[in-house]
Amino acid sequence: MTTAVPFPVQQPIGFEWLGDEPPFDADRHLQLEHPVERFVLQDLGYEADEISTKATDFAVSAPFRVLSDEGAAVMLQVGRKLREFHRPAGERIEQVVRGGCYRSRWLRDLCIDPTLTAHLSAIFGVAVAPHPMALHLGHLNYEPSSIDVAVDKWHHDTLPLDFVMMVTDPAQLSGGQFEWFHGSRHEAAELARRGERPPADRTVAPVFPGAGWAIALHGDMVVHRGAGLNEPGERITMVNGYVAADTSSDEQSRTVDLIGVDDPEVLYTEWAKFSAWRGAGRLQSVIDDLGFNADALAVADRLEDAIADVQQAIDQMRAGRSGRQMHYEHDNE
Repeated sequence: MTTAVPFPVQQPIGFEWLGDEPPFDADRHLQLEHPVERFVLQDLGYEADEISTKATDFAVSAPFRVLSDEGAAVMLQVGRKLREFHRPAGERIEQVVRGGCYRSRWLRDLCIDPTLTAHLSAIFGVAVAPHPMALHLGHLNYEPSSIDVAVDKWHHDTLPLDFVMMVTDPAQLSGGQFEWFHGSRHEAAELARRGERPPADRTVAPVFPGAGWAIALHGDMVVHRGAGLNEPGERITMVNGYVAADTSSDEQSRTVDLIGVDDPEVLYTEWAKFSAWRGAGRLQSVIDDLGFNADALAVADRLEDAIADVQQAIDQMRAGRSGRQMHYEHDNE
């Protein structure tokens, strides 16, 4: 398995492990199956020049099983225990828990499990690693306090690749379905500018057979949401994030959006390590691949490109501006 940045050995201040958790056992808790259908970015209307800068042309999958019945039962217990740590994620979603892998050993070990990572690599069509920022591992979304609002607005993610897994059984809910737009971000933005949302005839609401089933996403490229509930009920989903092992492609994470959402002492350290990993990989490619070249500007451009992610992180951290949660329920361009 590829590991981008090892999971931290120490917990951040204020985080404590849950008690009475069983140890994660991949043989007992996983039941990995492959989706019967995959869509690529071209299917959603993206052009070849935009797709070429991404690590994979994968867009979205049909639902596939991740957890066994026993694993799904443990996941539900963990999700319920972590609920007390919920907070809003900006204006987009009312109740989330981030950093859960610093509180639940079971959730941590699930999210970084090498068998699960290899399975997602096969689905994404590219070698991936668990996201270097542990805040993007085991992210939990909960139902809002009112059925008058969507669980989550139409949006694209702040990270490149992920899966969304049902923690509660969707068959026990009225409404609250996961939906994705069969179109591009550019089309969704144009709809938002006109005060419109993705139309019903281009909205896909896949059927999840039960808890422990997931859908894989090129989260930065696929516009999606959690629809509102028709009546009160418990709805929990878990999102696990990944990055392509190859650092030469677009970075795609909008980490600046997390300022004001995540704990600062966790966010900035994880952000720095993530950017350093990206920079190290790209600088290594300069060492490995750069031939003799008398064009000083071309060489400088190559070097500058290698450290672009690091410089962007520095600039955004120093600016100190609050990030906004990108969504398509108003004009956000």
